[in-house]
Amino acid sequence: MSDVKMLINGKLVEGDHKLKVVNPATEEVFSVVARASKDQAAEAVAAAKAAFPGWAATPIEKRQAIVTAIADVIHKNADELARLLTAEQGKPLTEAAGEAAWSEGYMRHYATLSLETKVIQDDENARVEMRRTPLGVVAGIVAWNFPLLLAVWKIGPALVAGNTIVLKPAPTTPVATMRFGELIKDVVPPGVINIIADENDLGPYLTSHPDVAKVSFTGSGDTGKRIMKSSADTLKRLTLELGGNDVAIVLDDVDVKKVAPKIFDAAFFNCGQVCMAAKRIYVHDKVYDAMADELTKIAGEAVVDDGTKQGTRLGPLQNKAQFEKVKGFIEDARKSGAKVFGGDRLDRPGYFLRPAIVRDVKEGSRIVDEEQFGPVLPMIRFTDTADVVQRANASPYGLGGSVWSSNPERARAIAEQIDAGTVWVNQHVNIGPHIPMAGAKQSGIGVEQTHEGLAEFTQVKVLNMAKA
Repeated sequence: MSDVKMLINGKLVEGDHKLKVVNPATEEVFSVVARASKDQAAEAVAAAKAAFPGWAATPIEKRQAIVTAIADVIHKNADELARLLTAEQGKPLTEAAGEAAWSEGYMRHYATLSLETKVIQDDENARVEMRRTPLGVVAGIVAWNFPLLLAVWKIGPALVAGNTIVLKPAPTTPVATMRFGELIKDVVPPGVINIIADENDLGPYLTSHPDVAKVSFTGSGDTGKRIMKSSADTLKRLTLELGGNDVAIVLDDVDVKKVAPKIFDAAFFNCGQVCMAAKRIYVHDKVYDAMADELTKIAGEAVVDDGTKQGTRLGPLQNKAQFEKVKGFIEDARKSGAKVFGGDRLDRPGYFLRPAIVRDVKEGSRIVDEEQFGPVLPMIRFTDTADVVQRANASPYGLGGSVWSSNPERARAIAEQIDAGTVWVNQHVNIGPHIPMAGAKQSGIGVEQTHEGLAEFTQVKVLNMAKA
């Protein structure tokens, strides 16, 4: 798909530059899209700023209706958007269709949220109200693993709260999001949603712009830290959903045959390119070998292929840089003496790696301590539950984690000790728009989803009125 345009001030705009987009399953360019110059980024911010007063004054019921209309557009064009997601991101078409459906569902949920005034005091002395008012222009910056879903995570609450937005997709996956912009052009008032593409050169401009009131970012911790620095001079509001090195703790009483497929899905969904994926698994010594054997069996049977082909379970890694990074993790593990099953590259074009189960590793190795963000699962033995909690919590990350046991209450007691924003019991990556999501430690700042997430896009305003 070529000639995909940007959305600026309600118009579809050619870029001052062009951006080539590579299909990771073929390593060939499949689309050339419009790419913004700094002047065009400035136009997008100016358009959002000009549209803000009118949009903020629009009754929330009308804003909710427009968010619902955007969900309708996603529904009507879900097949096209899913195919674009597979072409640019690499995920199997079934997962891409799921992303489109989730995007629609999240938007519909956002349209049900509202911002009620809270009466704090109302007596003979005074009436004190707390209101939530919109901030202004939001810069939404999106990662490449879920291009459309992450975009609506920012657009939905921003609009319901009364903000306008400039959205920047990742330069390796802009196509579906920009096509989405084309489809909603006539649904939203001009300037309320602006979508521009770059080549990783406009982020600092947006995050330091004096007319941007808030930055909502999903991506790596290193980039998140740069955004904090860039935003400091204007004290922008920030929501940063960053990386994770999510732990899964498997106790000695699990049914290995039952749990292993769930662990595999938790680790390898979207080729492991999920911020909340299980990225290191601590398994009790009593069931370690059986769990390793079962995971190895599942990995060996998993079909790795082009996401458009029926039966594909794992597609390619999304881009060459990530492909080389994950290869480096696997090579480092082999050199350190770990037992690695899989992890080899397919003998064909594309950024394909077979899923890797890595046995007999410990903390101190890169593959355990760092976020791999790929089809890799290191397995670490443990014998003492108090010890494993300490080891799990030693990570600087704290996005999510899980505990697995045939005794849910036993698992819960351990889950309550894990330092993470979300901890699951006997499941992993069970999320939804009705569940708040917040990273602990270096996995993020702020909350997404639910009323708590909506509040992140607002300013508290207290109206304190004396009574005569």
